[in-house]
Amino acid sequence: QVQLVESGGGLVQPGGSLKLSCEASGVIFSRNDIHWFRQAPGKEREPVASLIPSGWTQYADSVKGRFTISLDKEKNVMFLQMNDLKIEDTAVYFCNMYQYWGPGTQVTVSS
Repeated sequence: QVQLVESGGGLVQPGGSLKLSCEASGVIFSRNDIHWFRQAPGKEREPVASLIPSGWTQYADSVKGRFTISLDKEKNVMFLQMNDLKIEDTAVYFCNMYQYWGPGTQVTVSS
């Protein structure tokens, strides 16, 4: 059974940083395409960052240069390093692999 669980969300001031983690069980991240999505209140879920086994990454225009997706292959944990956070980054962040989703972790950027 595949399970994904996010952690690392919280409240941060504009300009601050957070590092989200996503732990997986029942699947090996490094063999699959992995993604981070987010959903802000009243908005649709949107892709944030992707990492495929070759190492290729892709980012939403709104987070390029600020967010970094990475993978610890030994621990089977994926990360999203978020720097220079903005109020508009406030959302629930989800890790995703194919049809599997974590429950999400709340990120709130507020002064």
